[in-house]
Formats: sequence, C-alpha cells, structure tokens
Amino acid sequence: MNILIVDGNEKEASDRYIEIGMDTQYEVYSKVIKSLSNNKFNITIVHPAFKNQYLPNGVSLDDFDGIVWTGSLLNIYDMSPSIVSQIELAKTLFKMKNKIFGSCWGLQVLVTAAGGKIRKNPNGLEAVIAKKININEAGNAHNLYKGKKKIFDAFCWHYDDTETLPQDAVILSSNHMSAVQSLYFNKNNSNIWAVQYHPEFDPIWIGGLMKQREAILLNHKAYESKSAFDEDKDFFLNFEDPKYKNKIKEFDDLVNVKSHTLELANWIEELKN
Repeated sequence: MNILIVDGNEKEASDRYIEIGMDTQYEVYSKVIKSLSNNKFNITIVHPAFKNQYLPNGVSLDDFDGIVWTGSLLNIYDMSPSIVSQIELAKTLFKMKNKIFGSCWGLQVLVTAAGGKIRKNPNGLEAVIAKKININEAGNAHNLYKGKKKIFDAFCWHYDDTETLPQDAVILSSNHMSAVQSLYFNKNNSNIWAVQYHPEFDPIWIGGLMKQREAILLNHKAYESKSAFDEDKDFFLNFEDPKYKNKIKEFDDLVNVKSHTLELANWIEELKN
C-alpha cells in the first residue's frame, strides 16, 4: 500500500525540531506507520507549507491508498499562504476516493476544508495529556475506537478546537477541554477520520517537547508547579527505568504502544477493506 503523509508545519518549525535533536512531526508519523504496517507500506511525504515543495516527479495524488495529516504550529484562522495551500490540497483530495486520517492540526485543516469552523479554544491550551477523553455512543460503534477503553488519556498539544462541524460530521469523543476530540465524516468521495489529540506521539518525544516548551507550559499553568512538570517530564523521558514500574501502570494509555496507537492501527485495518 502507498501512504501519503502531509506535513502541516512550515520549514522553520520543522527545522527547530531538528536543531534540538528531535524527530520532526512527519518523521514521527512515518516511523509509526512503518511500525504498524511491519514496514510493508510505501510512504511519501509532502510539505505544502514549505515553499516550492511538490510531489516527487512521476507521482500523482491518485497513487495513494491512504492519507495522513500531521500536527502543526500554525493556527488555521490566520489564513496565511502556508495554511491556504493546505486547505486547497484537502479540497482536492476530497474530490478523489481517499481514506484520510488527521491528528490535531490535521483535524483542523480537514474540518475547515469541508466547511466547518475552528476557533481559539475558550478553555485555553490543552497540552501534554488530554485527560479522560470519553467515547460516546457513536464512537463505540465506530471502527476508530475498536478495542479502545471507553475513557482514556492521550498525548496532545493544541490551542484551538472545533466550533462548527462540517455537514453530516459525527462527534466520536469529547472531554472537559474539547467537545470534539474526534469525529468522522464523508466529503465527496472521501472518508475522513480525525482526532484532536496525537496517537502518533510517544513518551520520549513528548518528554522532549516538554523540555523545549517548559516556559509555555508553566506560563499557561498547564502544571500546578515546576516540580509537577519535572515529574512528568522526567518520567516520559525515562519511562523504561525500573524505578517507574508503578507509574507505568498509572500512565498505561500513554506508554503502552498498542494502546496509544490503536486509532491509527484501526485506520490501517480500514485501508485493507
């Protein structure tokens, strides 16, 4: 199978990850897709927010069995050229027969391109852990959540959320921070599954992000104290250390690879049908 990864970030944002020794968001996604497919999928990455970045020569948008859309540092209501180019790409993909999965920014691009509206979340920044996401009745019946706990935690980082749904979109899960933690809809010939959180993130990557964005987290009071922040950061960076044996049980949703990537694994199964 052929998978297209659409990178949501501008080049400067991706370069910042590289400069501090972290994988970019598209690299994180690529590694997860490869792992879940046992390296059987062919992966192509495009960067519509980079200047003069296009599909490789000889490759067409018709060549892919599935599309995934990464996170991003952008805010969709700014409508900069880097954002507009992604919305236009999504509209083009909708016209084809595609199965699309979006995480965080990916959800926001897909919702906007389908006629919905994204806003700055009145509840503020939801960062590191989206807590107690509750799968609703529609979610329980949807293959996105096949085998998932009804209430779970997930890695996240977003300032924005969905204000208005696209036509016929169905909410699958919510929590106290965001009424739309996941949804699905059909647009033209395409089927879209999208989540506001990040099933592709792993503990070590999120720990690195916490190190990079410590001031932001503390300024936004995402943690009650510096010591509480340090406790989670150190755990995520070193969760395999035997001293964290008991804490691993508490954070099973986040550190158990099968648990936190299950939505993507279910989407990959859907591609095979």
